[in-house]
Amino acid sequence: MNVRTMLAAVLVCLSFQATADFTVVSEAYEVSLRDIRLPGSASGTLAFKACESCDYQTVRVTAATQYEANNRTLDLEAFRKELDRVQKPREVTATVLHHLESDTIQAVRIKF
Repeated sequence: MNVRTMLAAVLVCLSFQATADFTVVSEAYEVSLRDIRLPGSASGTLAFKACESCDYQTVRVTAATQYEANNRTLDLEAFRKELDRVQKPREVTATVLHHLESDTIQAVRIKF
């Protein structure tokens, strides 16, 4: 086969756009610490406001939900204690990762 024909065929194949359907699996929210209410237990619910004027959303947490503070993974109780140390909660935000298909919280992360 001619090298030019082969090269042209490869370039044509590479120029087509991918037509895969993309599905949003998770959604992340940046939430002020004053707008987040932690669950009472590992299988409770977390409430948060996606924006200042939004209503609170309540989403279930599971034993698999991860809690991270300053890049350290903590259990729920240790995470609560870490949040108690925050001097200015209005100035600190948490990232809440919501898995849409299972409607559960995957992770809550803060840095301060």
